[in-house]
Amino acid sequence: MTTILVTGGTGTLGRLVTERLRADGHEVRVLSRRTQPYAVDLREGGAALDAAVAGVDTIVHCASSPKGDEQAAANLIRAARGAGVRHLVYISIVGVDRVPFRYYKSKLAVERQVEESGLGWTVLRTTQFHDLLVILLQGLSKLPVLFLPAGVPDQPVEVAEVADRLTELAAGAPAGRVEDMGGPEVRTLESLARAYLKATGRRRAVVNVPLWGAAYRGFRSGGHLAPQRAVGTGTFGEYLARRYGGEQARADSGRSRA
Repeated sequence: MTTILVTGGTGTLGRLVTERLRADGHEVRVLSRRTQPYAVDLREGGAALDAAVAGVDTIVHCASSPKGDEQAAANLIRAARGAGVRHLVYISIVGVDRVPFRYYKSKLAVERQVEESGLGWTVLRTTQFHDLLVILLQGLSKLPVLFLPAGVPDQPVEVAEVADRLTELAAGAPAGRVEDMGGPEVRTLESLARAYLKATGRRRAVVNVPLWGAAYRGFRSGGHLAPQRAVGTGTFGEYLARRYGGEQARADSGRSRA
């Protein structure tokens, strides 16, 4: 078995990837800013990063931040080249090349860095995780009225299924840009928000607000969706039922696909 470094290995996705790789018998190093023995801020790099990648065969790059991703990737790639890493696997987002959203632009730039790194590489793009959608809705529902960008669809995917796919890719040979991975259903953001409110027992008026700008147009037109790659099986309703309990969320999911 191989030695694999998982960046962001304590995060929502990285933790699951780490568990699966270890269960498969790989030696796994977890890199995060605060977890020893590989506590590294990728944006700073340095000797600690060099030590973390020394002797590593494969890196699964799950770490991400609203700021500094490109510098973090540059530092990681430099260290990986110096250590003779065989394979760099990067998790990206569907639509980074179609929706001019600032964070997406940064993810696309990192993709380009990975492709031009001189390392063997694999890039997987997925739609947004159920967990991240809930974080968004938690924030929006703090007010008495839940305001949503009008006309925006979404296609959330189960993070555990993404972890399964990344584990498979990390154990294999470099594959370049692999097929996108989307959740099983495309729904309006309003329907997802109403399902969340019902599952959590919150009462909020839902108001759809037309916005402006190229990024909004990109989301509204579905640039972040992968309807032809709806390979995920876990629905948002099933996720809500598992997280909050009850059958209503499952029923809502069933109706959305009817």
